[in-house]
Amino acid sequence: MSLTRRDFARRSAITGAGVALIGSVGTLATAPGALACTDTETTGDADDADRHGGGHGGSVGYGPLLPDPKGVLALPAGFRYRVITYSGKTKLESGEFTPSNHDGTATFDGPRGTTLLVNNHELKGPRANWKYPVPLTEGLVYDPAASGGCTVVEVRPGGAVAEWVGIAGTSTNCAGGSTPWGTWLTCEENSDRAGVNGMTKDHGYVFEVDPSDRRANRNPKPLKFFGRYDHEAVVIDPKRGHAYLTEDAAGPNGLFYRWTPPKGFHYGHGRFRALADDAGVLQAPKCYNSGGHFIDDLSRATKIGTVYGVDWVDVPDRDAKTVDVRKQFGPGEVTHARKLEGMWWGDGGAYIVSSYAREESPVQHDGQVWFYDPKRRTLTLKVLLGVNPDPSKDGAFDGPDNITVSPYGGLVIAEDGEGVSHLFGATDSGRTYPIARNDLNIGSEEEPEFSEFTGVTFSPDGRTLYANIQEPGIMLAITGPWRRQKRG
Repeated sequence: MSLTRRDFARRSAITGAGVALIGSVGTLATAPGALACTDTETTGDADDADRHGGGHGGSVGYGPLLPDPKGVLALPAGFRYRVITYSGKTKLESGEFTPSNHDGTATFDGPRGTTLLVNNHELKGPRANWKYPVPLTEGLVYDPAASGGCTVVEVRPGGAVAEWVGIAGTSTNCAGGSTPWGTWLTCEENSDRAGVNGMTKDHGYVFEVDPSDRRANRNPKPLKFFGRYDHEAVVIDPKRGHAYLTEDAAGPNGLFYRWTPPKGFHYGHGRFRALADDAGVLQAPKCYNSGGHFIDDLSRATKIGTVYGVDWVDVPDRDAKTVDVRKQFGPGEVTHARKLEGMWWGDGGAYIVSSYAREESPVQHDGQVWFYDPKRRTLTLKVLLGVNPDPSKDGAFDGPDNITVSPYGGLVIAEDGEGVSHLFGATDSGRTYPIARNDLNIGSEEEPEFSEFTGVTFSPDGRTLYANIQEPGIMLAITGPWRRQKRG
């Protein structure tokens, strides 16, 4: 049943500008102009916090970040990290070096107590452009001209690590998403056609990678029913069956999509491969405010707790045979947003990141996180970062990208902004706090440069936070005295 603009406006008037439609999901917020609003004080011990189900004395986070003598990762006291893979240093089972440019990642329970991770490698264009492309492993190659793909990393209980190729010959594998049945959907953030940039096949698709069954990954098949565009991330609604996808594009800004499976379809291992290229329905959102007025771009939301109703509009040509998908809609037909990046399913809905907005958007900001509630068909603004006046200074956060829901409450976000790069948390009460800082300078002493964090995800047991430094390509495992953060 569609939630019409009239229904949304009527309900909003009754409940007070739509705020009551938020439901039980707490509001996450960082106020514009309060970019350094962090809490780094800690008291007591982790066991006491766990017993009482909250942080220490009203504080959040784990304290100030301590510089790393090795110059890689600054962490709070009591935390430590371990390098899992390192491009150009660690090797795959086949003997080739770990590919570079680590990006989206998810974890899965493996056999005999192991943890399996699928790691995207965001490598665009011809293979000759990269020193460490994803190796063209026989049977796992989509387009032999493309440099990207995924590797599967196995972390064993004793600490040993193994790595192998999950898929190769894809382009610009940025984010993606895990499925309820234990596979990874890797997304191409590049829609080059065959014959462009040396490619021999069309790109801009989603592929499924099974970390537990290498045979299932043979003869990669693009899941064309999800559409062909610059994909970023995808999540699956385990209750209703919808898939939600983000598009990182501009001119015009990208879209947030919903795919509805065909009637009678049942999810599971290998089921996507059996679907036709035009299976199901791909749609884009049309948002409106509590007054029933159309919202052309999500950047127009300038207050935490803003709620938009969402209708869904069919995509005319999902394979973009002649016109890019986002350009197939006229003014007033769909709602766009700049830098639609990471997503994560949690709390009964999808958390969606808009990394920043500048002149190409109606209103500028340095990051939004939205929550889509499929039951109420609403988008609620949870996190809003004002424009960072000085990204070179530590303490302010900007440019959220990959995101995960923390087992300790709130969100953990990978920063892809300017200047200093962090992993940071956001609590339900609207507090932000640092978790890690990238200390690996890939620039010069005079002009330092710090790569973005990517692939933030917890191990299945919640004890280890995995994250990547994209350049040169390092996967890190972070452990320490995790504790539940107060809701406020």
